[in-house]
Amino acid sequence: MRKISVIGMPMDLGQMRRGVDMGPSAIRYAGVVERLQVLFDEIEDKGDIAVGRPAVKIDPESKLRNLELIAEKNALLASEVEHIVNEGSFPLVLGGDHSIAIGTLAGLAKNYHKLGVIWYDAHGDLNTAETSPTGNIHGMPLAVSLGKGHPMLTGLGGDAPKVLPENIVLIGARDLDEGEKALIKELGIKVYTMHEIDRLGMARVMEETIGYLKERTDGVHLSLDLDGLDPADAPGVGTPVAGGISYRESHLAMEMLAESGIITSAEFVEVNPILDEKNKTAIAAVALMASLFGDKLL
Repeated sequence: MRKISVIGMPMDLGQMRRGVDMGPSAIRYAGVVERLQVLFDEIEDKGDIAVGRPAVKIDPESKLRNLELIAEKNALLASEVEHIVNEGSFPLVLGGDHSIAIGTLAGLAKNYHKLGVIWYDAHGDLNTAETSPTGNIHGMPLAVSLGKGHPMLTGLGGDAPKVLPENIVLIGARDLDEGEKALIKELGIKVYTMHEIDRLGMARVMEETIGYLKERTDGVHLSLDLDGLDPADAPGVGTPVAGGISYRESHLAMEMLAESGIITSAEFVEVNPILDEKNKTAIAAVALMASLFGDKLL
């Protein structure tokens, strides 16, 4: 029996542009439950994790924005994700800014020994307090999940890294900070920048990604930031970067992941309806989710 559990994480604490906390509502408004219920035997919308409207706090030592609150809320998400997997259901997390991936991956790591991650994003999200130009934690979740960062974040759900560098593939990168570039080279993380996507084509990029992760993991998480897409197709994001992956290329990527059967969890993040055009970005997110879960024209 094919089950999916949807959980919203309406958090905008990881960055400075308000509105991304309304992402889960925008995705639901775009019809995510109705679109997916025909693809699963059972679908449960578990609602949202309560985040509230806390005041912005900057940690005096690390200079990280909303450190304690992000750790606290991600601990709640981690527990929920772990519970969903234990129930035999597929966890689908709706964001919220990308700092929510800290909680998602911490929860998943409780159930997988060799967790793989596809990070579909314009950015690497591999900063630490030392390398971040902003102190915004939404630029750090992948580094945190590798065990690099503030112990309040890396220690969520246990101190061990939640994912190993050899089990990660970045797709769509086109805006990397210097510290992130250095970490990618140091750890040997597999990256397909827009150069590789243009040169090889999305079909080959996905074939290589699927083959690479299938051999070495016992589950694969898709963390899809809508800013991975070109701003023409997904304008409602906080940190748009021109020259991104097209809507059609993204559908092909999702369709190939559906055919491969390797994806065991997913999150779609950084939908900001305040910056959007008639909910275009949330509608795109729902369409991509449908492709990921096997929706076909014929």
